[in-house]
Amino acid sequence: MSDFTPTPRSRLKRLHQRAHYDVETVHRLINEIGTGTVGYVIDGQPYVTPTLVWLEGEKLYWHGSSASRMLRQVREGIPVCVNVSHLDGLVLARSGLHSSVNYRSVTAYGTAQMVEGAGEKEASLKAFLEHFVPGHWDTLRPIQKQEMKATMIVGMEIEEASAKIRTGHCEDDEEDYALDIWAGVVPVRTVIGEPEDDPRLKAGVPQPDHLKNINLG
Repeated sequence: MSDFTPTPRSRLKRLHQRAHYDVETVHRLINEIGTGTVGYVIDGQPYVTPTLVWLEGEKLYWHGSSASRMLRQVREGIPVCVNVSHLDGLVLARSGLHSSVNYRSVTAYGTAQMVEGAGEKEASLKAFLEHFVPGHWDTLRPIQKQEMKATMIVGMEIEEASAKIRTGHCEDDEEDYALDIWAGVVPVRTVIGEPEDDPRLKAGVPQPDHLKNINLG
């Protein structure tokens, strides 16, 4: 797939030097971050819905309840804007104006379509779980027909996308570097904790080794 060509809706106008329009960066950040917000309009009212997102090939997916108001709208296809973002650090400068944050983000545009067919839906759900917890799907009982009916999968070809990344330290006014004020970066990281057994876990069931492979960016 060729890189994304920015248009007026996807081109960064402010701090454009932080922009990336290449497919490799966009896909990498979506896979690394995984948590997204879907923006859409229903009857003239804008909404945003937080969700988990994942890629299969070049297509972006998310899922939810079949009773979801947003997901019910996609049967015929609706334009959506999906954003994923991650806070990587607090950038503390010698002035409030130059204080900032380090971050990674992607904004993607496309038309959401409902994934049809039990086989395709199950394959997408497997890809979803395997992205975040590799090896877990094959340990589960088979998904039931009613569970499949209650779950909706949405797919979106990414028509346009832009990534925006900030790294490094602050950029103070030159005269402020002589001030007796601390400046620097406070890193922010997502940490995978130790798994906690369900209170009703059957006695003797061990924690599987694949819990060590959880992927949350």
